[in-house]
Amino acid sequence: MPPAGPSPLMRRRRLGVELRKLREAANLTGDQVITRVGWASASKLSRLENGRSRPDPEDVSALLDLYGADEAQRDELLGITDEAGDMRGWLRKYPVMTRQQRGFAELEAGCAEILEYHPVLVPGLLQTPRYARLRIVSAHRVESCGGEPEHGETPDDEVAARVARQSLLSREDGPRYTAVLEDAAWSRRAGPPDVLREQLAQLCELAELPNVTLHVLPADAPVGDWYLPPTAFSIYRFADPLDPETLAIEGGFTNVMSSEVNTLNAYKVTFEWLRSAALSATDTLSWLYEAAGRLTEAAGPSAAARGAAKAPAQRRRHSGRLTDR
Repeated sequence: MPPAGPSPLMRRRRLGVELRKLREAANLTGDQVITRVGWASASKLSRLENGRSRPDPEDVSALLDLYGADEAQRDELLGITDEAGDMRGWLRKYPVMTRQQRGFAELEAGCAEILEYHPVLVPGLLQTPRYARLRIVSAHRVESCGGEPEHGETPDDEVAARVARQSLLSREDGPRYTAVLEDAAWSRRAGPPDVLREQLAQLCELAELPNVTLHVLPADAPVGDWYLPPTAFSIYRFADPLDPETLAIEGGFTNVMSSEVNTLNAYKVTFEWLRSAALSATDTLSWLYEAAGRLTEAAGPSAAARGAAKAPAQRRRHSGRLTDR
């Protein structure tokens, strides 16, 4: 199972936030700090405060001395510094991980809650291996046409890494997970019918987990005051309340992360609009079963017979869900 604790990435961000607070409380500018600790470059402090570099315990200790941190603050922040530097130890806890998946895994580790919206895809944590492979292979082809550098991993590596991340949802201490999905994710343009049937069946199973809530957004449902969300995004809230909430915006081949409060608040409002416009969790599960049934019927008699054999068990499981989570 992936580790429940926060990743080194989140430890670096937390450390940066706390160091900035201490500097401001000491009424020191960045230039004053650099001069007093004798660092050659102002960018060193900037990288530390923005969580963009692996922190050196001696550097952090020098800052804590300068800021007059008390013993409790020193113990806490030096402990965070050790966790922030142990990337290899953290990654060893995963059976496999690739560069493309590492950023998401780092955000998901230590999460108490994840909110996701995607207008055209099933989010990665919900994808079947075959659906994931289609998305990965097609994206690589577009990237190669655009002159992007070759990926060091094979599609098999990336699919395995995505599956490794997915165990997060079935873990006993897994986060609360809520996603708003659009049916473009399993439309005819998304893949062959057998892949899409399998994906819908997995969504039905995942929606039964006590910590997972799925909402389908109908194509004709108005969002807010006729708002159209321009891109996919995810919001991460962490088990440690002092770790900053983080927003990940998925923009095709470039992802952006932010913990800026005003930006986060705008996306929180957007997510609530999306969730309010979407079907309830109970109605979503019915919708997903019906959509899977339609694909099965369209595939012909043999697929329909297989689907009919599974239907009674599915209906029994579904009948126990009388209220939304």
